[in-house]
Order: sequence, then structure tokens, then C-alpha cells
Amino acid sequence: MKKTGLDATDIRILSAVQSHGQISKSRLAEIVNLSPTPCWERLNRLKAAGFITGYRADIALNKLCDFTTVIVTVSLAHHRKADFDRFESHVRTLDEIVECMATGGGMDYVMKVISPTLTTFQELLNKLFSAEVEVDRYMTYIAVRQVKTGHPNLAKLLARQA
Repeated sequence: MKKTGLDATDIRILSAVQSHGQISKSRLAEIVNLSPTPCWERLNRLKAAGFITGYRADIALNKLCDFTTVIVTVSLAHHRKADFDRFESHVRTLDEIVECMATGGGMDYVMKVISPTLTTFQELLNKLFSAEVEVDRYMTYIAVRQVKTGHPNLAKLLARQA
């Protein structure tokens, strides 16, 4: 079942914006193979419909400073809605936690933490555990290098839903 109601041109526009961020009207039209005015109108329609939620820049942190990336899995002691809400609210206040996903299975959350040092990472954990969010257990994984990062191939992902 097709969920989006978008056509192939819309998908090409979304893919181009996903790959290139904010680009000029003429460059986007060139990539999408559409004249500039209809291309820009489609882009504005996609924005208004909420398909584009924002733009950002990917910063080469390794050129700015030394840092440590740590993946942390967390299981809470209790599994009531209030427990999840309290944990998630607290996580949102911690800048070092750059990603947090609620998961099904053995652990409740998987988090990505960017910290200047392992010492500051440990201080973050201490702060997290003293916040009365009732963590039952956790595991940490020190990332040694990034192998892949990216975005999903929209055309391929959506083709499965047609």
C-alpha cells in the first residue's frame, strides 16, 4: 500500500535535498531534471506538507577537536510509561547524548554519546544514574572509527511499499 502519495519526481526532490541540503533552485532543478519554477513549487509543497523537517550541516568534528564516541545500551528497572517518560525527558536535557532510540528486545534504549574524554563520559553516566531514572543495567561500546553513516535510499525504501 502506497503511504506517501508522492510521485517519482517528488521522491527525486526529497533525495536531492537529503543528499545536498539547501541548494539553489537551478541546481535542484538540474539534479531532478525538471524546470526550476515547477521544481521549486514542488519543494515548497513538500515542505508545507511536513516531508522536510529541517536542514543541517554535517561537521567534521575530528578536524575541530579530539572526542570519544560511545554507544550505550540501557535497560530500565521498571517498564511503566512514567518510567520511560522520565528517562526520555532526562536524556533530552543532556547535550552529550546526540541520539537515543527506544528499542524492543533485551534493552530499552540505544544511545550515541559524543564526549570530549572518557572521564567526561563517566561523569555523564554518573549524572544519568543519579537522576532517579532507575537504570537497571547498561553496556557501553567505545567506537574506534566510523565505518558508514548516511541516509536511506528513498526510492529503494518507497519502492517496497508500492
